[in-house]
Amino acid sequence: MPVTDAAGADAGDSEVNRILRNPTFQELVKARSGFAWTLSIVMLVIYLGFILLVAFAHGLMATPIAGGATSTGIILGLVVIVSAFVLTGIYVARANTRFDEMTQRLRQELGR
Repeated sequence: MPVTDAAGADAGDSEVNRILRNPTFQELVKARSGFAWTLSIVMLVIYLGFILLVAFAHGLMATPIAGGATSTGIILGLVVIVSAFVLTGIYVARANTRFDEMTQRLRQELGR
């Protein structure tokens, strides 16, 4: 049976509401989601750009480079893959610095 306060409300609900109303929590959610959406859009543009080049720039993508050992399309495909790792690294770096600092400040404010 859930623990209730004097008004009959679930004590867990009041704790959740206290966290949700906290300005630091709201700032953290806004910062994390905004940054994640920005990086997602960047990756989408990179990937979509590559797909559009594959679909409409056959000549460019088939251009041999490195003495004919490979083509521009192969190199650009590798750039798409590497960019995903780089963007992930950027997110992890931000999460391990700014977002962790904000989370720690939130925990202190909430007394945890």
